[in-house]
Amino acid sequence: MIRVTVWNEFWHETRHEAVKAVYPEGIHAVIADALRKEPDLEVRTATLDEPEHGLTDDVLESTDVLTWWGHMAHDQVSDEIVKKVQHRVLCGMGLLVLHSGHFAKIFRTLMGTRCSLKWREAGEKERLWNVEPGHPITQGIGEYFELPAVEMYGERFDIPHPDETLFISWFEGGEVFRSGCTWRRGHGKIFYFRPGHETFPIYYDANVQRVLVNAVRWAAPVCIVPYPGAPNWAPLEPIQEKLNPYGKAGVVQDIE
Repeated sequence: MIRVTVWNEFWHETRHEAVKAVYPEGIHAVIADALRKEPDLEVRTATLDEPEHGLTDDVLESTDVLTWWGHMAHDQVSDEIVKKVQHRVLCGMGLLVLHSGHFAKIFRTLMGTRCSLKWREAGEKERLWNVEPGHPITQGIGEYFELPAVEMYGERFDIPHPDETLFISWFEGGEVFRSGCTWRRGHGKIFYFRPGHETFPIYYDANVQRVLVNAVRWAAPVCIVPYPGAPNWAPLEPIQEKLNPYGKAGVVQDIE
């Protein structure tokens, strides 16, 4: 069983009627419902205004994959929680960063760059090309799929060179964008997936939901590995007794 925590600010949906009309229970609820259809996934949700943003030590320690959606309150996320999530990723927890989560503290921390991009909110069509059809995340997706109305994201996307680029988007305005990228940090796997603006019903789309399910399974750790909290491991004694150049243990003797 893969244990998934779906995290969302849950501010847009409670502050803007246009967003609430699309996601009355929150973006996290739609994503969680899609994941719960899969028998191998155990799903919980967490939001910004919960104590510790819903990401307590107990929650993080029982999470195999964390999905992250944020937009208008990136600066409200506690630095201490970001450090805990980062440490958990380095230990092996998978992280899925969605749409405007590219500017989240946790993503920028793990990437080490500004993660800036170009954007235009114009309700344009997006065509997402599947450029790695053999990858586990792209299974069940055809050569491409389309979303009828989206917020445009355009290059240059200020991210480190991805380990893998799985989707490339084309928009009606002519821009392109690396819309599905993977990285490894420590023992953890990270996937960034572009679709998901709050005023468009993108998370109801069957292809988007299929990518998220696939990505959760791909990002799930085989095991969580302890990761050092200090800058360096403590010095250790050698595992095996050292031998001198002449094959005998002990002090090297003078040879006449």
